[in-house]
Amino acid sequence: MERSWNTGRERVIIVGGGIAGLATALNLVPLPTTLLVGARVGEEASTPLAQGGIAAALGLDDEPALHATDTLETGAGLSVANVVARVTAAAPACIAALVENGVPFDRDAAGNIELGLEAAHSRRRIVHANGDGTGRAVIEALGRKARLTPSLKIIEEAVVTDLVVEDGVVCGVRAMQGGAPLVLPARAVVLATGGVGALYASTTNPLGAVGSGLALAARAGAVVRDVEFVQFHPTAIDVGLDPMPLASEALRGEGAILVNGRGERFMADIPGQELAPRDVVAREIWREIETGETVYLDARSAIGKRMPERFPTVTAYCRNAGLDPAAQPIPVRPAAHYHMGGVAADDRGRTSVKGLWACGEVASTGLHGANRLASNSLLEALAYARWIAEDIMGSCSAKAKQVAWRAAWTSAPRAPASAAGIRKLMSQAVGVVREGVLMEAAISRLREIAFDRSQPSADLALVGLLIATAAHRRLESRGGHYRRDHPGPDPRWAHSQELTLADLQQRALRPSSEIHIA
Repeated sequence: MERSWNTGRERVIIVGGGIAGLATALNLVPLPTTLLVGARVGEEASTPLAQGGIAAALGLDDEPALHATDTLETGAGLSVANVVARVTAAAPACIAALVENGVPFDRDAAGNIELGLEAAHSRRRIVHANGDGTGRAVIEALGRKARLTPSLKIIEEAVVTDLVVEDGVVCGVRAMQGGAPLVLPARAVVLATGGVGALYASTTNPLGAVGSGLALAARAGAVVRDVEFVQFHPTAIDVGLDPMPLASEALRGEGAILVNGRGERFMADIPGQELAPRDVVAREIWREIETGETVYLDARSAIGKRMPERFPTVTAYCRNAGLDPAAQPIPVRPAAHYHMGGVAADDRGRTSVKGLWACGEVASTGLHGANRLASNSLLEALAYARWIAEDIMGSCSAKAKQVAWRAAWTSAPRAPASAAGIRKLMSQAVGVVREGVLMEAAISRLREIAFDRSQPSADLALVGLLIATAAHRRLESRGGHYRRDHPGPDPRWAHSQELTLADLQQRALRPSSEIHIA
């Protein structure tokens, strides 16, 4: 039997407590809003793990148009120009809003916000807080304000299992809290559930980042877009932890170099060297690992004794593993880090299903294209949080849909512990380097699980199936999608790719028993 919280049908429900969810909730004030979080606010979101910072054209030698140019170039032909221009133009105002909310950005001796450099940026435009603790600083500031906001109700440790759709309109959610099902009606639902990194065996994301929002949206009939594009961060710290700690790209921005076990700087002859786009760096590291080499990030000469002050988070991770990054190179490897694809969303964050919006990493807005420019992710969430809130508030005069809330079957929570086999499969078949025959095997196996919701890993398999299917269909290499059997870009594929649940149900490949994955 479901129980209904007295949230009121006039409330907006936001699913997810990272920067996208919190920023959207705060922009909706004073509209009554409910924030549903799977853990405690800020505890299992990706935002607190973000070390790199937020990109914004604040320098005297910079402007949003230059930021836009860098974003488009990194997006490998799939970023949407007007979306890129709009988001990069909004960046300075997003930073100003965070300052007003108490985020302690790092400043120089003159009191100006200090700007860092990261890969594929033509200017120093990365804003940091507490060195490499930017994400934590942002989430703490927004979380404090959210808890003090009267119009915002926060329901923690609640896992959303289904969107309620009546007559083609999303009008609420079903969830599990403390082992009991509950139902919450709403005039609008915003997905802010983060990414898919924990579908891979090596990830920098929280283990709850298994694409739950993608699964919710797909099962509700929404279009997903460009889901084959997964960004693997080149320098996750390889010390046996899950998730893997991140060695911020800012380390390479400050001069740290990549070397193999023989001390060879294997990026020396690659255009851009260590500051080449992330997909390039990740593949070069992967090639070294495939030959049996261990790869290290060496910051001894470039940063050395300044490590504890400049990069306290990385220093703490290393020291906990028995390493001194000021005196020893850091072992690293690529790990699933960010999902460029997601639920297709327009310039107001609206999805293809009425009543449903998507914000942050769960959304595909057209900003990132095939490969995200470093530190554009938190920026995208902040910009769209405001535009989504404006869109919802602008339509709040319309009467909310009245729904007959009836008892119905509700699925069990999706436990990350059930994902071990899927994580291994995704890493082998749809990882840094891909190949058609392995993806076919993965698709067949994932199909066996994805459409059987009695299995606890059904939603995980569904998200994996979306990614693998899209990757298998894209017969080229572009951005974060690299195929060994199609190693170059194909101009015929210089476009986005959309999928729905119905597309998956109509597609079948050879049985998984015909192909072996170790």
